[in-house]
Amino acid sequence: MTMPLVKVKIKRLPSPVDSPLPTPRYMTEKSSGMDLYAALAEDINLNPGERRLIPTGIAVSVPEGFEAQIRPRSGLALKEGVTLVNTPGTVDADYRGEIGIILINHGKNPFRVKRGDRVAQMVIAPVARAQLEWVENLDETPRSDGGFGHTGK
Repeated sequence: MTMPLVKVKIKRLPSPVDSPLPTPRYMTEKSSGMDLYAALAEDINLNPGERRLIPTGIAVSVPEGFEAQIRPRSGLALKEGVTLVNTPGTVDADYRGEIGIILINHGKNPFRVKRGDRVAQMVIAPVARAQLEWVENLDETPRSDGGFGHTGK
């Protein structure tokens, strides 16, 4: 099965450092997300409990009807306790600014972020617009209004 292709325009933003970063890319043939890289001028330490906005040095033009979802890298989360504060983050089809990654360190040790580190991944996904309709009652289901933990452990 061949995956559908969506054309996403990408722009490299001016950098205070001369070493260009790799273009976001899929690391395997069937990867869903493209890795994004830290576009830092100098390394930073992310202390336990601390969150920082990490620049990527890129902006994108996502076509109408799609979004770019910014997601954590599972290896960073497992090995270091480093993840994203808002996940998935959304890059809307009309946003043209730099993609920023809000990293947080849930680990026990400081985590060093260096220029060129893979810090997140970007997934291009279709979106649908909702047409809201006010009603007096909603259709019934076996779950109905059973919320958090309603099915037990």
